[in-house]
Amino acid sequence: MNTFQIKPTLHFGAGALERLTALSHQRTLIITDQAMVTFGLVEQVRRYLSGTPEMISLFAEVTPDPDVAVISAGMKAYKAAAPDLLIAIGGGSVIDAAKGVLYTLHQAGELAEKPKFVAIPTTSGTGSEVTAFSVIKSGTEKWALVDGFMLPDLAILAPELVASVPAAITADTGMDVLCHALEAYVSNQASDFSDALAEKTVQLVFAHLPDCHRNGQDLVAREKMHNASCIAGMAFTNASLGITHSLAHALGGGFRVPHGRANALLMSQVVAFNADYHGQCNNAAACKYARLAKLLGLPASDTREGVMSLLVAIDVLREQLDIPASIAATGVERPAFEAALPALVAQALKDNCTPTNPRKASALDIEQLYQQSFRSAATQ
Repeated sequence: MNTFQIKPTLHFGAGALERLTALSHQRTLIITDQAMVTFGLVEQVRRYLSGTPEMISLFAEVTPDPDVAVISAGMKAYKAAAPDLLIAIGGGSVIDAAKGVLYTLHQAGELAEKPKFVAIPTTSGTGSEVTAFSVIKSGTEKWALVDGFMLPDLAILAPELVASVPAAITADTGMDVLCHALEAYVSNQASDFSDALAEKTVQLVFAHLPDCHRNGQDLVAREKMHNASCIAGMAFTNASLGITHSLAHALGGGFRVPHGRANALLMSQVVAFNADYHGQCNNAAACKYARLAKLLGLPASDTREGVMSLLVAIDVLREQLDIPASIAATGVERPAFEAALPALVAQALKDNCTPTNPRKASALDIEQLYQQSFRSAATQ
């Protein structure tokens, strides 16, 4: 028997923040970062909350790629606030941090009752508002926590909150969305349900991500990408991911390459590997990649041509978004990369995303994928 879970309830589109007025609560804790406070987004949320200012506590110490120190500080803030409503407003790091706080308190037996948990994403990338995943950094390593307990109860997708996201971040997070869809689609845990969501995501990304990158104030494109991020999250929280994310987690932890950018640099090489493009190119993953090419209206007279068309489309999109052409082009120097490579390979192999990759990868395979992506993100 298989299971497909859809949670939380979604409110999306212009005016979605107004749904906050319907929430019944006594004490609220908002988890966010300083940027959300500075840009006034936290105040926007506060205006919709009932209760006096003393009933609303703020923890705004989340940093990019939150680590165990952030989670520890968040736990202290949570215990002090004792909230029955928890709101996370920010990008994937903020929502992941809020999840990490809940998860750690729960595992420690220090959470008497789970509060109502509302996630309000301000980037279109991680889909964290609908996933049972949270990525937390420990030292130089990133680890993916997986537990349905962390799922929010309510997610609010307000496109106006992402209109001011800079072009470079739009590019990185948008490629993360594409990677979520591609990896969920070929995962060994994929189903008809996750496939439908992944296919729709891929269509939305190729249709609207370039427009978001060119003009961040295009609210139609912004809403479509915000939806795509969430839809992809629904797909991968059920089907899981693959080794693009495994390699990206290790690379990002070791060299501070932004997560979405790391995925963009590794994606084409992993697609070619999964499809066995330089071999028979007729396995299940190759056939599904070719199906995506057809869905996008690309040449796909046979499986190999379909895979090649998809690879070219990914490479063209990455170039349109001004993403560097290789790991080396991000500023990672060869000696440091070579020195770190054994540790990167070891961490990628034990990442939670590795077991659901459609093609089993050895340590040598992982090393070769890193080496290829260091030289060029595009497949040869």
